[in-house]
Amino acid sequence: MATNFAYHQNALVLQQELTLIEKAKINPQFFAPIYNKYYESIFRYINKRVDEQEAAFDITSNVFVKALSALNKFEFRGVPFSSWLFRIAKSELYQSFRDKKASRTVNIDMVTIVQIVDEFCEDHSEENRQKLLKCLTLLKENELQLIEMRFFEKRSFREIGEILDLTENNAKVKTFRALIKLKKKFSLQNNEKN
Repeated sequence: MATNFAYHQNALVLQQELTLIEKAKINPQFFAPIYNKYYESIFRYINKRVDEQEAAFDITSNVFVKALSALNKFEFRGVPFSSWLFRIAKSELYQSFRDKKASRTVNIDMVTIVQIVDEFCEDHSEENRQKLLKCLTLLKENELQLIEMRFFEKRSFREIGEILDLTENNAKVKTFRALIKLKKKFSLQNNEKN
């Protein structure tokens, strides 16, 4: 699996980010570079999960308002600040779903679908891609989220754990179980055809 360097940062970058965060805790004007750095990735994360772009803009805005207002509660845990922002984004998404301000959707690019189909079979036909899409909609919300983060967003298990408030090992186990469940659903789809 390719590493996505937007999420995997070296120690120097993490330290520079932490310095900026500490300054922003004292003076909110220093939050602007953090906002500029992460706005697009938070927006994409949210936009992939809701059916209306306007709702995605609203939720993204709420994420940064909450982050700024709770910045003093942030504790550095050795992962990028984005992990904390994604936890807030996840919370805001779920709140929006509960409030019925947004509807859940799954937006997946075909390159990622082909990569996951590779896990199950060698036939990359449109029929198998459609079966996989159908199977993804049959997963529980938390299972789908694990697969999205690991395969579509290329996140490490450590970062997945940080976002979902799990240990790294628990994130691995839960992702593996979700993948096994997806494979079983995919196999059932193939058996029903035959």
